[in-house]
Amino acid sequence: GELEKFNSMNGPAFKMRNDPRVTRFGAFLRRSSLDELPQLFNVLKGGMSIVGPRPPLPSEIDKYEVWQRRRLSMKPGLTCLWQANGRNNVDFEKWMKLDLEYIDGWSMGLDFKILLKTIPAVLFSKGAQ
Repeated sequence: GELEKFNSMNGPAFKMRNDPRVTRFGAFLRRSSLDELPQLFNVLKGGMSIVGPRPPLPSEIDKYEVWQRRRLSMKPGLTCLWQANGRNNVDFEKWMKLDLEYIDGWSMGLDFKILLKTIPAVLFSKGAQ
């Protein structure tokens, strides 16, 4: 499925910290994670799960190493260990390892724990830029 989000910036879409292309309203959407809201429709349509590895951009998949491709074996989710742990405080390699940790240790209890950790991360904009 295609990654759906509200457009929160002007210009080409690659990630950077303190991005000058992010509009003032876009910064609010990102901090509050409201830019993720359209993905809720993907959950309702069955294309995504509430908890699971975040959906990658197609351009990112081409750059994955072999061990990182395993994260594509599970339905993508709105939230994951990376997001619950303050997404901008976790580098790419750690993010990939957290996703594989999630896949290997998946349980309803783990999903519940991630949801509980995500709520304050979103409410208090922990790690969101």
